[in-house]
Amino acid sequence: MRNEFHDTLDSLVSDLAEMCDRASAMMQSATVALLDADAARAQRLRGDLRDLTSLGASVNDRALRLLALQAPVARDLRTVVAALHIGADADRMGALASHVGRAAARNHPERATPAEIADLFTEMGATAVRMADEARDAVRSLDAALAERICADDERMDALHRELFGRVAAPQWRHGPMVAADMVLLGRFYERFADHAVEIARRVYFQSTGVAMEADPARPA
Repeated sequence: MRNEFHDTLDSLVSDLAEMCDRASAMMQSATVALLDADAARAQRLRGDLRDLTSLGASVNDRALRLLALQAPVARDLRTVVAALHIGADADRMGALASHVGRAAARNHPERATPAEIADLFTEMGATAVRMADEARDAVRSLDAALAERICADDERMDALHRELFGRVAAPQWRHGPMVAADMVLLGRFYERFADHAVEIARRVYFQSTGVAMEADPARPA
């Protein structure tokens, strides 16, 4: 019975890592669709999100079944409870990538982002993908140091979002307030994607160490 229990735990961890990996791939596709006005790529994100949500539902069901039938304790309990939260965060990351894709599809055949801020969305996309990849690796390895690195990357995402706001609010912005508002909202999708990666990192850190991560990731636990 215990072997079956731990096999199920292992499958949960594997599927959670897969969910992070899929969210990463979705944000990569969404960013390409946004910057290249690739409507076909953007449309495929809908199916990707359905698949991700289905996998998340399976993770949730198995985790709840383990709680009800196996009564795990200590580190095993932390793993099962974390699975419920990590699955929800990874699913939300996929949804946010899908939002970016929808913005790209709405503006097709034109690009959704003006040329003068495309560099910011390129870097936001790269940062988001890196954080999701790090979340995947942290889930697999329970690496507390990697979890802290994800939180440090979030600071870069926040800085990019602030820079985006500054550019669209500058006097030389020539695309009007409606486009400015759309760009800030797009940036918010990336920022929230990163926030969910941080939540996954915090769960992994707690799983690994048994203590909550400090608000400042540079501060020793």
